[in-house]
Amino acid sequence: MKKLNLLLTMLFVSALVVAQSNGPEIKFENTTYDYGVIEQNSSGVSEFVFTNVGNEPLVLSNVSASCGCTVPEWPKHPIMPGQSASIKVKYDTRRVGTISKAVTVFSNAATDRVMLRLKGSITATPESKLPEKPQNLMKQ
Repeated sequence: MKKLNLLLTMLFVSALVVAQSNGPEIKFENTTYDYGVIEQNSSGVSEFVFTNVGNEPLVLSNVSASCGCTVPEWPKHPIMPGQSASIKVKYDTRRVGTISKAVTVFSNAATDRVMLRLKGSITATPESKLPEKPQNLMKQ
């Protein structure tokens, strides 16, 4: 009976240790970036800040956009527990119309995929008029 109690106690302690070592975990401040209404050829840069709320280093293995008009840039080094970093995304604002794009973040976290979203609208830049040619007021 003593051996059984000892075995059960060891299993319980082992389960606690495993439960406490949850590994890396990614937590974003926001998963949607709303540009609102912006003019054509505006900056188009957005930033998604995240923190490793786990207890092991977090590694982003890939960050991919839904199309070529959206280019993500992410840290390639491990993010230590408690540290924050950011993913910068550049959207090509030469296109006029609604923005609705997705960026997928792949990592070694327990939630290994996180979807980030870009939304907003781009309006055409007002055409600038060329200066008119002055008319010759002095006629001879």
